[in-house]
Amino acid sequence: MGSVASHVGPRLRALRHARGLTLEELAARAQLSPSTLSRLESGKRQATLELLLPLTRQLGVRIDDLLPEADVDPRVRRPVIKRDGLVIAPLSPEGSALATYRITYPPAGEEPSLKVHEGHQWLYVLSGRLRLRLGEQEFVLAEGEAAEFDTGTPHAITSAGRRPVQALAIFGVDGARVHTHVATDPERNGI
Repeated sequence: MGSVASHVGPRLRALRHARGLTLEELAARAQLSPSTLSRLESGKRQATLELLLPLTRQLGVRIDDLLPEADVDPRVRRPVIKRDGLVIAPLSPEGSALATYRITYPPAGEEPSLKVHEGHQWLYVLSGRLRLRLGEQEFVLAEGEAAEFDTGTPHAITSAGRRPVQALAIFGVDGARVHTHVATDPERNGI
C-alpha cells in the first residue's frame, strides 16, 4: 500500500499542474477543502474512493491513471524458430511494430531464390560473412557491417562461406510474418 499511496499524491499534483489549476481551484471544483487536497498530494492523507472520485472527474482521468503501473518483466521469452536450416531467435516482444531477430544462417548451400515482400529490412552481421543478393547485385557483408534495403526489391540472404553466419535483422510486421512463418504460397516463403 505504501508504494501506491506514495504514487497517488504526486500524480494528483502533476495532473493538477498540467491542467493549470491551483490547489484552491481544484479543491473547490471537487468540493474538498484545500487542506484536504494538499494533504492528499503530500501523502499525509490516505486516498479513499470518496476523495479520489470527485478529483478524477474534475481532472478528466480514471482512478487507474493515478496508480503506479504494474511491474513489467522486460525480458523477451519467445521460442526459437527453426526453418529451412535457419535458427531465428526473437529479440522483441510479440506484436512489436519493429520485429528484431538474431538469425543464424547455415554454411553456404543451395542458393535460395529471390523473394519479394512489403517493407524494409535492416541487417547487422554479428559473426561470419553474409551474402546479400539484391536484384542483379550481390554484396558480401563481414562482421560489423550493416545493410538496409527495401524488401520490395527481389532479395536473398545466405552465408557467404563454409561457416554459419549470425546476424541481427529488423523489419516491420509484414517482413516478420514472411521471415518467421511457413507460408502457404511457396513464392513468399523464404528469407
